[in-house]
Amino acid sequence: MNDKPSKSKEICSGDKPCKIEATLKFLGNKWTFLIIHALMGDRKRFKELQYLLKGISPKTLTERLRNLEEKGIVHREIFPVIPPKVEYSLTPKGEELKTMLDALNAWGKKHLD
Repeated sequence: MNDKPSKSKEICSGDKPCKIEATLKFLGNKWTFLIIHALMGDRKRFKELQYLLKGISPKTLTERLRNLEEKGIVHREIFPVIPPKVEYSLTPKGEELKTMLDALNAWGKKHLD
């Protein structure tokens, strides 16, 4: 009996990563998904995000926001006031992730509650 999976059952090959793997690598880790989810619907300030994302350190939040901004998922707007005011929101590219996150949320409600 052959223990190797057939070519037709191969999900991701070393030469061409599947789109799920590529998307997960692009987006990062759990905090990234939770930040995107927190930004769905309206813009937030740093402290608001920190409050919503219990357990995230300021350093991690800053790193993830910068990374998402570099990838074109999050927009950072600086207002010329004193004290400085910065708001984060999703770009149109980031808004496209809503369907995926809603599906994950629905699945979790159905199977994990």
